[in-house]
Amino acid sequence: MNSKQTTLLALLSAFLMWLAWPPIPFTTPLLLVGLVPLLIAISKIRNSNSVTTGNNAGSMDAAPGNKAKKGKQVFLTAGLTFLIWNTACIYWVYNAVSAYNNPFVAFLISLIPYGLGALLMTFAFWLYYRLGQYTSKWVAYTGLISFWIAMEYLHQTWDLAFPWMTLGNGFAASHQLVQWYEFTGVYGGSLWILLSNILAFEAYQAWKTQTGKLKFKPVMIFAAVILIPIAASLIRYTTYTEKSVPVNVVTVQPNIDPYQKLGGISTQEQLRVLTKLSDSVGQVNTEYFIWPETAIPNYSDEDRIRSNPDFILLQDFISKYKNGTLITGIESIKVYNDKQTISAKLDPNSGLYIDNFNAAMQVENSANVQFYHKSKLVPGVEKMPFPETLAFLTPVFAQLGGTVGGWGWQENPGVFYAQSGVGVAPVICYESLWGDWVGRSVKDGAQFIAIITNDGWWGNTSGKDQHLLYAKLRAIETRRWVVRSANTGISAFIDQKGNIIKQSKWWTRTALKADINLNSDLTFYVQNGDLIAKLFTMIAVVLALIIPYKKWVKKAV
Repeated sequence: MNSKQTTLLALLSAFLMWLAWPPIPFTTPLLLVGLVPLLIAISKIRNSNSVTTGNNAGSMDAAPGNKAKKGKQVFLTAGLTFLIWNTACIYWVYNAVSAYNNPFVAFLISLIPYGLGALLMTFAFWLYYRLGQYTSKWVAYTGLISFWIAMEYLHQTWDLAFPWMTLGNGFAASHQLVQWYEFTGVYGGSLWILLSNILAFEAYQAWKTQTGKLKFKPVMIFAAVILIPIAASLIRYTTYTEKSVPVNVVTVQPNIDPYQKLGGISTQEQLRVLTKLSDSVGQVNTEYFIWPETAIPNYSDEDRIRSNPDFILLQDFISKYKNGTLITGIESIKVYNDKQTISAKLDPNSGLYIDNFNAAMQVENSANVQFYHKSKLVPGVEKMPFPETLAFLTPVFAQLGGTVGGWGWQENPGVFYAQSGVGVAPVICYESLWGDWVGRSVKDGAQFIAIITNDGWWGNTSGKDQHLLYAKLRAIETRRWVVRSANTGISAFIDQKGNIIKQSKWWTRTALKADINLNSDLTFYVQNGDLIAKLFTMIAVVLALIIPYKKWVKKAV
């Protein structure tokens, strides 16, 4: 076993996967073969000094000590690939975390997304190797796909969620290739990438070991798995047409330095910038103005919002547009007499409990005001993971700059309805990673998606570009226009096919307007959600149980 060779193969996979990942253009197809070097490395580890028994070429019988060493090397080899790949793609996380924490604490928190996602990916490959010791290679391959997707689904659903590196997100820079996400969501992309890599590895193996026509069959199967989805997607992309249901929308990018929003610049000055930009492109028939996350940063009491001076200013602004509706980010609070939510915090001065929210608010020419509270909160920064279970760590977490509950949240996605009956899905920053979450708002009546964000914390890094590109996938999954308002960039209009129709430049004060088309039709994905993820998670549980069962049977014999 040549450890140097397997290490180089692991590094090659990390490089190829990084090169294929957004926002790097034109390299996306490398995702379909990027894991092949790692599969070759694992094959070399498996076959070194091993004794194959029986008729099952995919199983291995070796001394327990040798098996343990090989399992450890598989884990370390895969771990090297995924730790380097993940860190190289999301290096910018540290910038965002360090905005509210000292460098050491920011580094510790950053290790969660850097290392935890890589650990789950590594665990999937290690389970694949272990399953291959007891089953045929094709059962093991099924396990690899199932374990990986199950780990991705876990990383979307638990309190340490950070689904930024879900494999299917990798097509965000080449959305023309995955128009079928309207049926599968991003997990269809994960399935495609894993299957194509497995078939590419099999084609490589056959080319090395087979002769004559036998060496061409795996190559042809691999080519078909690559070309058929691409062809179907391109046909859908060129033939899809939007229904003409136009609405004029303005999105505003005030470009206020995020480090000055909470004290350097007054709220009144920020609102002056926002209203002036809005008026500069607004027109008589403008129906929506979209302002970014935390556009109003002064912790307004939701129950007294109508008497709030900032809210009165907003109503004065929107009154100039007869059919106008404003959706804006706001930092809001709710006050309780007792602890009504786990996130509520006791105010020692008043004896009352206070929830603070990263929220979206809809204002229109009526007394109706609607709020939506950001629900997908960043672990460790906006919310303590597993707050009920880990409540005893309150003093420790407080020392890290947080509270047990952190920001408040709501349990279900929301829809803002205007007087005209138009429904909008309010999506705040990080939430735009959850296709199923956004899909639920669409299923409940949203006819377009408004993403409000504040990407300036990350600096001029690839993070802001990835965040923009991922929004294209939400447009395809739901066949809804996406209107994106970012405080410091990048704001954009994205059509129902995932095309960016207009976008702002980074760190530029501007406003954009466009006529977008509403849509009320529901895609298969919106109606059914993450079916692929749920199905393969169930398969993963069954296949994972084979490992201890086979081990127990072997010991019993």
